[in-house]
Amino acid sequence: MNTGITARVAAACIAAIAWAGLAVQYIVVYQENSSVLLTLWILFAFFTITTNLLVAVVFTGIAANRTVFRFAWVVAGTMLSILLVGVIYALLLHGLTELSGGSAVANVLVHMVTPVVVPLFWIFFVDKGGLTWRHPFPWAIYPLAYLAYGLTRGAATGKYPYPFMDVLSLGWEKTAINSIWIAVAFMLSGFATVWIDHRLGSHSAA
Repeated sequence: MNTGITARVAAACIAAIAWAGLAVQYIVVYQENSSVLLTLWILFAFFTITTNLLVAVVFTGIAANRTVFRFAWVVAGTMLSILLVGVIYALLLHGLTELSGGSAVANVLVHMVTPVVVPLFWIFFVDKGGLTWRHPFPWAIYPLAYLAYGLTRGAATGKYPYPFMDVLSLGWEKTAINSIWIAVAFMLSGFATVWIDHRLGSHSAA
């Protein structure tokens, strides 16, 4: 991928946005309970938080010019996960809770800003043509692992992180259907990303 100063500055800005969103969200939750461990336990229930943390780490690594974070498939997989955050928020979660103050700021950063700026980075700074049709499968490991974690945690605590996976309200059948639809959409998005990558790669080579 592009390792020039412009790309690294852009990556640093994205990392700063993600870290800021996480920090504001942490402060808001901590002020409600005054416990570091409880705050972390609450926050790490959410795919939004874990994925923004993924964005923060990966783009900090890119800004620092660390090779392991600069692979095209790593950036593409991170992009798909944060894009899933934005799409699910827009379609299923937006407007369910009225937010103000720090909560509203964090909500904008983690649900709206990072899901936009990461795909833009992939479009403008990542070399195209190197992805393969096998890549959507490892990309799916993270969201599927979160799904298993979220359902297991919910079963143990009686509190599910998102309404579309709330077994107590929906039942297992509806929850399974919702999960399958989201998984299928994620896989299709992964294959679409590879197709776009190939198209853009062939154009740049022409």
